[in-house]
Amino acid sequence: MTQAQDIPTWCAAFQLKLMAALDAAWKTIEAATDPAVIRQARDKVKAVGELVAMARKVALIVPTPRGKPPLAETAAAGLHAAQGVANVSAMIMASRPAADPAAPVSAQAEHTRRALDKLKGGRRGRL
Repeated sequence: MTQAQDIPTWCAAFQLKLMAALDAAWKTIEAATDPAVIRQARDKVKAVGELVAMARKVALIVPTPRGKPPLAETAAAGLHAAQGVANVSAMIMASRPAADPAAPVSAQAEHTRRALDKLKGGRRGRL
């Protein structure tokens, strides 16, 4: 049975065998004039293709080796993300027009404030 550590080596060796089988079948197809021999070589190529698909699936099953990232790299990534968020918030604040404290309240804001006062029960503070 092939162990998980040996799968990359196994895949490379298996790929070489499959390539050799494809080359042999291709030479057979080029040299043959008999339709039965050509059909047999094409069937062999189809079987090799199915084996290649299975080998590719097996190779993809093996997880890539991962280790814990070093603490310094993790901290640097977090600092970089925080700096990016700070830059975005600064850009948002810079894009907003400066609010003038003496600016008149818009009609919609006044209407909303009055509706909220009605829901609260008037200006007496009743709920």
